[in-house]
Amino acid sequence: MSGIVCAIRGGPNSQATIARAVALAHDTNLPLHFLYVVNLDFLSRTSSSRVHTISREMSQMGEFILLTAQAKAAAQGIPAQGLIRQGNVGQEIVDLCHELGADYLVLGRPQVQQEESIFTQDLLQEFIEQTEAQTGARVVLPDGGQA
Repeated sequence: MSGIVCAIRGGPNSQATIARAVALAHDTNLPLHFLYVVNLDFLSRTSSSRVHTISREMSQMGEFILLTAQAKAAAQGIPAQGLIRQGNVGQEIVDLCHELGADYLVLGRPQVQQEESIFTQDLLQEFIEQTEAQTGARVVLPDGGQA
């Protein structure tokens, strides 16, 4: 199997990523798979008994985000599958690329203006290089560029 994996988080910043993945699916005629990862690492330092509830709510939010992305693809005549995973975001992206034998991975770019962003351009480039080496998938960015 082959295809395109598009990792999304939702929100306005994901729109260009979704649009790029849909255009790539149109151009290549490859199956499109949107991925949303629920990562609860931020709760590892808490003793909250609500972890299960938070996980369920984040998964429901992810389902909504994926349905929205799938609807945008369908409006362009592109069928797309939505997948929710739980765990480390980078590892889940790599795992799905392996499972599908992905030809392409579409990723968004971090917002460089946001000082609180921990995923800098340098970290993105490092992730891209590692992911391409591990999976054989070519990383594509929303601006049409490739890494």
